[in-house]
Amino acid sequence: MQDDVVIRVITKVMIPAVMLFALYVQFHGDYGPGGGFQAGVIFAAAFVLNAMVFGLNRGRHVWPAGLNLLAICAGVLLYGLTGIASMLLGANYLDYDVLGATPQSGQHIGILLVEFGVGLTVASVMVALFFTFAGRLTHIRLMAKMQAHEEADQRKSKRHSESKKKRAHK
Repeated sequence: MQDDVVIRVITKVMIPAVMLFALYVQFHGDYGPGGGFQAGVIFAAAFVLNAMVFGLNRGRHVWPAGLNLLAICAGVLLYGLTGIASMLLGANYLDYDVLGATPQSGQHIGILLVEFGVGLTVASVMVALFFTFAGRLTHIRLMAKMQAHEEADQRKSKRHSESKKKRAHK
């Protein structure tokens, strides 16, 4: 797919639209269907599409593993710290009423923070899973090449030692 110009151009147009739709789903989750999980999966799909069309190496360059791990941790921390903030303000864990000036604004702030944490974590985990499984074939090929080279080296050293023994007997 890397050589097909039409697919590459369409992908460059589609990726921002997919990301924008993910943000819509993320922030519309307060009012209707959607939320962090769905938005995270859609957002991750944009990165998967990028890696499928432009190659795994470019995909890893756009979303490096270190950044991915940081995003996973940040999403989980945001979720957890929102609940801890509720407790520190005198309410139950993830009771958002105390996060704002009014209970309604607190609910809105709390849900946005938690859903954003969920979305960030889900997107990062989905990208990590994709790169893990997509890179597996490359890893298997590399291991097969290494094994073939080792077997060839073993055969070569065996022939070399046999020829030494024959010369020693003469």
